[in-house]
Amino acid sequence: MIAAYLVLLIPLIGIVFFAFAGHRADTGRINVRFNAICLLATVWLAINVLNDGTILSANKAFLIDSFNVYLIVLTAFVGFTTSIFSAPYMAHEKDIGRLTDKRLKLYYSMYQGFMLAMYLVLTTNNMGTMWVAMEGATLATVLLVSLYRTPESIEAAWKYFILCGVGIAQALFGTILLYYAAAQIGDGENALLWSVLYDNTEKLNPEVLEIAFVFLLIGYGTKIGLVPLHNWLPDAHSEGPTPMSAVLSGLLLNDALYAVVRNKMLVDGATHSNMAGYLMMGFGLLSFLVAALFLHRQKDIKRLFSYSSIEHMGLMTFAFGMGGPLATFAALLHMTVHSLTKSAIFVTVGHASQIAGTQSMDKIRGLIKTQPRVGWGLLIGTIAIAGFPPFGVFTSEFLVLLATMHNYPWLAPLLLLGIGIAFAGLFRHIQPMVYGEKPEHQQPIKANLWPVMIHLALVLWLGLAIPGFLAHWFSQATLLISGSAPL
Repeated sequence: MIAAYLVLLIPLIGIVFFAFAGHRADTGRINVRFNAICLLATVWLAINVLNDGTILSANKAFLIDSFNVYLIVLTAFVGFTTSIFSAPYMAHEKDIGRLTDKRLKLYYSMYQGFMLAMYLVLTTNNMGTMWVAMEGATLATVLLVSLYRTPESIEAAWKYFILCGVGIAQALFGTILLYYAAAQIGDGENALLWSVLYDNTEKLNPEVLEIAFVFLLIGYGTKIGLVPLHNWLPDAHSEGPTPMSAVLSGLLLNDALYAVVRNKMLVDGATHSNMAGYLMMGFGLLSFLVAALFLHRQKDIKRLFSYSSIEHMGLMTFAFGMGGPLATFAALLHMTVHSLTKSAIFVTVGHASQIAGTQSMDKIRGLIKTQPRVGWGLLIGTIAIAGFPPFGVFTSEFLVLLATMHNYPWLAPLLLLGIGIAFAGLFRHIQPMVYGEKPEHQQPIKANLWPVMIHLALVLWLGLAIPGFLAHWFSQATLLISGSAPL
């Protein structure tokens, strides 16, 4: 369990260090080192789980199993690669006068704070602590969204704070109902421990759990960005610094969905029905279709890909709601490839916006002529996220479609329609940005595209062949989520 404690301790030290050390010339590199050390700790933790199975701390405060361990490693990996991109990007923002040393200090401190909150959501065994960690992520994100202190960024931060604050309040009420149901079985001290709840699902009041799940889905669904609870997400992505958008789409949305799935497992065990699954399928499919349509109406490049995130989170929610081994495996794979692809896309989007001096898609043109690596990175990333073979997004979407055709064949045409609409919405905007005529003022910048190349190479690899150890993790997590394997 030492590795799990290190995963939480390292970003905590990072918060204090960046808060008091002040901004230095090598601050960006120090941030990279903090995230690199944390990544090594998560790999150590994953090896322990792979060898020994589920790990429960002595005081039962932390639980690491096949479901969350791969998300912990994924979170650390995306946090690390994004920090590599973040260092030169934020230095450029300071050079052009958009940021001061004081705001850079706040940025790096809150970057570590955000990572700490994400790790705590994934590692805690207490559903109350999970709620607190999710709220902590909200507060860290508010400070990051408002970093530029422009009227638009402050408005977006307040919108995020109010909408997600209301949402997280619904999740709190759902958590209280969860405690009420657990307290009735006589273990008040450990009533919110997920391992205890999971072992006693047969004894929990099914009616109370059904009501609790409605509030939990609405609450955490706001953080996922499910329609109609999604209005904060495009503004937060477009007005905050681009590295924040990368970790927001790649990490926060996954963790919120993780919280919903954990609660669904309890409801399924208590009710022996698919009530929770039907709710997730409904919200997921609605989000998938609405976001696909909204892709066509965007003028801001970061808002474009934020709606793409809503679309894909809707698809994942739909797949987890459908349940069954194939759909659950596909959802886990899609969480992985979406995080890798979307964070890579936001790296190229950040550089493209700096090259053109704007986020308006009407003014970003000829990226391949201005800076070929940025142009090709954006194009290949878009191809991957649109679900082209042989990238991993194609594989996961194909598996979701197969599961839908087997379980709910009448919904398959809606999935195909949404995929087609999203494809058209992305490429009608991307094609002129990549291949259009280069504006005279558009000049290349110092760009770090190693994260893009690494992420897209991994997504391609996962589309061609899933490594054995990762397939084993997905299979074990699938059995756990479906209730076919003990904790």
